[in-house]
Amino acid sequence: MPSIGRGVTVLDVPVGGLTSEPARQRIEASFARPITIVHGRERLTVTPQRLGAGAAVNAAVTSALAATPRSQISLPVSLSKNAIDSYVDWLARRYYRAPENARLIGATAAGPIIVEGKTGLALEKRTMQRALEQVLTSGTRQPLQLLTKPVEPKVTRATFGQVIVIRRGGNSLKLYDSTSLVRAFGVATGQSRYPTPSGIFNIVDKQRDPWWRPPDSDWAKGLKPVPPGPGNPLGTRWMGLTAPGVGIHGTPDDASIGYSASHGCIRMHVPDAEWLFDHVDYGTPVVIL
Repeated sequence: MPSIGRGVTVLDVPVGGLTSEPARQRIEASFARPITIVHGRERLTVTPQRLGAGAAVNAAVTSALAATPRSQISLPVSLSKNAIDSYVDWLARRYYRAPENARLIGATAAGPIIVEGKTGLALEKRTMQRALEQVLTSGTRQPLQLLTKPVEPKVTRATFGQVIVIRRGGNSLKLYDSTSLVRAFGVATGQSRYPTPSGIFNIVDKQRDPWWRPPDSDWAKGLKPVPPGPGNPLGTRWMGLTAPGVGIHGTPDDASIGYSASHGCIRMHVPDAEWLFDHVDYGTPVVIL
């Protein structure tokens, strides 16, 4: 039985001096070696079979038998794009780490307390696909580093945006751009019997020239709705919060500003409420201390 010439290799696998069957087995064993993927201290292995790759071993052996000594024979490799894409998609799901946006956790007299966001992680899918294809066709089995990229949060501490901080004790309202003060106002907050709630809320309603409608509360029994116009208890602007029945609004009672005088809402001078209305959006967080 004929043997392969001295020094002949197939995809860097030495097959010189071997007959066809031992040469075929050696090439198949070399090609079937798993690929190792490294991420930090974690190591994964994946077989060429899982990636849908196949090698034309018989054709390579035939070429090797006919080759002159020390020839380097290529090994035709077929690839399955679907199988490789499927595996890379699995890697992408396994190692994806979502970014975390900066978040508001409260405030102090110095301003909002905003926790910085965290960078996420995503697979470089196209680059990873090419790397796997290269490893399969070259025959090398050096460990392959998982190829990832950072995913930045959409909202950082610097780009957090508007925050309103209201201090009941000082009857003040301050508008911040993230942690930078934009403007401060004197306000009236709830009296002891009807305190303004503390916590973190959001603006969910904005009305120009609102109607005032009596709330379901003992102090409002017998009162009738008041249409827009002079003397409306809400002034000309209303900014409702996620705290039920509580909002920021103008007031015709300018003398109440600076005191704990409301039934739970935050009163402002009418021009101040109009300015604030034009400078805040739906969803703006409101921290009440």
